Amino acid sequence: MNTALVIVNIRSLIQTENNVRTKISGKEMAGLSIINDAFLYIRNGIILDFGNMSDLELGDIPLDDPEIIYINASGKLVFPSFCDSHTHLVYAGSREAEFTDKIRGLSYEEIARRGGGILNSAARLHDTSEEELYQQSSVRIREIIALGTGAVEIKSGYGLDVEDELKMLRVIRRIKNSFPLEVKATFLGAHAIPKNYLNKRDEYIDLIINEMIPVIASEDLADYIDVFCDRGFYTIEETEKILMAGMKYGLTAKIHANELDYSGGIQTGVKYNALSVDHLECTGDDEIAMLLDSDTMPTLLPGSSFFLGLKDPPARKMIDAGLPVALASDYNPGSSPSGNMKLIMSLGCIKLRMLPEEVINAVTINSAYAMDISRTHGSIARGKVANVFITKEIPSYEFMPYAFGSDLIDTVILKGEIVKY
Repeated sequence: MNTALVIVNIRSLIQTENNVRTKISGKEMAGLSIINDAFLYIRNGIILDFGNMSDLELGDIPLDDPEIIYINASGKLVFPSFCDSHTHLVYAGSREAEFTDKIRGLSYEEIARRGGGILNSAARLHDTSEEELYQQSSVRIREIIALGTGAVEIKSGYGLDVEDELKMLRVIRRIKNSFPLEVKATFLGAHAIPKNYLNKRDEYIDLIINEMIPVIASEDLADYIDVFCDRGFYTIEETEKILMAGMKYGLTAKIHANELDYSGGIQTGVKYNALSVDHLECTGDDEIAMLLDSDTMPTLLPGSSFFLGLKDPPARKMIDAGLPVALASDYNPGSSPSGNMKLIMSLGCIKLRMLPEEVINAVTINSAYAMDISRTHGSIARGKVANVFITKEIPSYEFMPYAFGSDLIDTVILKGEIVKY
């Protein structure tokens, strides 16, 4: 690859950094580094330079190089690509019937008890071939790329047995090798208890620990291990046992925590130095204090709480206390059937009362931290991977979350190449 791009006349170049930060916390989340009337120079998949147009001829860009492709972004903005640090987008079929059940008044837990929810997706996935699962998931990957996502974490967890969990993780690996966005894989065998283990949950946990984790590690199929530590799913003691088994094999901890109740999942995540704890609708002063004394990224999923009608996580309280906050889509068939990170920005502003600057930081640098890639992704910085998108002509960066239903992305660039899906 020897592609060279120079984007010129950029109305505003968003989230620029001369000194790379790995995350942004507290009141600093309300700040945003911007260069107006800017240029951006990309070569061989890397950001080499950026600055004001008046400095373009003073830099190291060989302006007469015939291999350089020039893009005129007059009236347009350039953002670093979204980093979506929590998805379940490898799944089979859809669950719109449960959507109707929710409208009729059934709760998430009631639907699960009737065989819906995660167990419904597990049954569908079991009956779907690996090739068909890859083809269905590829449609969603193309969709999120076109919507501006340049890095994505994908979880297993709809398999719930050895072969089907491996099937999911192998599909994730194939996606990683087939598409230009950055992909991280998470093993989430502890997403629910399968039907045939409901009265022998210890046996299923032993299956996760003694059979699933070793073979996943031997095939290098996952970066992280996750557990749904919440009311009606996995207890603190079970979560600790599973996390310790995964960490023994080099898998970094992540946790689904405190979506349905004050489950202790946040405290457990901090205890095991989890890269992130996600959901967090039920978060109080004790949980915030624990997170402040940790390197764990609080990751909020406003699409899920919006779709399920749950109370919103206390984003404002977290940021005001000095915490960093990341936002992710939770793209999945049951509780957040959308991978549109621009919509997540809008929900962050509208539902969580976050400022436009705060949501931009939350879907770029902080969500990159929640994937352990913030040294290479999540901002416009020299030496970082050239994952960016160019908007259509818009008046300001605030317009992105403001125009919540509009498609505002004009050009997607991943690893320095213009991508069209």
